Amino acid sequence: MRREEAGLSGGDWKDMFHAALRGDTELVGFHLDSGIDVDHSHPEYLETVLVAAILARQEEMAHFLLDLGADPHLISVMDALTPLQAARQVGLASVVARLAPT
Repeated sequence: MRREEAGLSGGDWKDMFHAALRGDTELVGFHLDSGIDVDHSHPEYLETVLVAAILARQEEMAHFLLDLGADPHLISVMDALTPLQAARQVGLASVVARLAPT
């Protein structure tokens, strides 16, 4: 679903979250541009978008979110994982390499 198809005039965290799980960088970017905080954790979900995208094996999305300022150290409460732990768990080597301390 693209911006025009979404029919949204403002950001919607849940829509952004599900777009991230699908790897839809355009729609995620739209919501972030509309004022959604990339590090917000919705009280119904208790997950960060970054960790959820990593666990969904959305490698490109993980890099996209990091490029847009997602906190690489923020723990996703529901998953009890940092982005690095999540990337290691699912084997996203490029995300591990980006997040691992040198």
